[in-house]
Amino acid sequence: MLFDWNYALESLPVLVSGLKITVQATVLGMAFALIVGLVLTLLRRSHIKLISWPTAFVIEFLRSTPLLVQIYFLFYVLPTLGVTMSPLTTGILGLGMHYAAYCSEVYRAGIESIPRGQWEAATALNLNRYTAIFKVILPQAIPPVVPALGNYLVAMFKDTPLLSAITVLEMLQQAKILGAENFRYIEPLTLVGAAFLVMSLVAAAGIRSLEAKLKPYAAT
Repeated sequence: MLFDWNYALESLPVLVSGLKITVQATVLGMAFALIVGLVLTLLRRSHIKLISWPTAFVIEFLRSTPLLVQIYFLFYVLPTLGVTMSPLTTGILGLGMHYAAYCSEVYRAGIESIPRGQWEAATALNLNRYTAIFKVILPQAIPPVVPALGNYLVAMFKDTPLLSAITVLEMLQQAKILGAENFRYIEPLTLVGAAFLVMSLVAAAGIRSLEAKLKPYAAT
């Protein structure tokens, strides 16, 4: 038989353990990216050039260098500087920092799409900059960019196999180990591909649902 269903079922528990790591890395990495990305956006929009220029450089550096290189740097170079983390923590940090740069640009596009009149109205109401941004601008700027942020969530999910390069036993790495042990790759790799497809579709559906709920709050 080209595809052995019995062997596929036997492989499921191991692959599910890898799937848990994959989902954990994606969820925590994306949470990190969303928070840090917003911070980078606000720093880049600062009127103080000593803050905005270095932030812009960091963003462009992260966007312009390969994710795998960044992960290798965190895993192999930081320990020589006295910073030691577990492989999974390193992977989450690498994913989060890389995608934070992309999320930052998405946030920036959303903020810049807000009509100038909204800023002027906040000023007229004597709101400080912090209140204006978090109470007036961001609630209108974020809903329209949810689809773009959601795309990066799916992209991050599909990038988690890169973590196998630093010994993280995520789903694809578990499939490769099973294949090497039994000299059968078609079953575990097929299941991994199906899992990525299903999880990506579920994530996309959730993003569309969230987009529909936030649509009334978008700036018009």
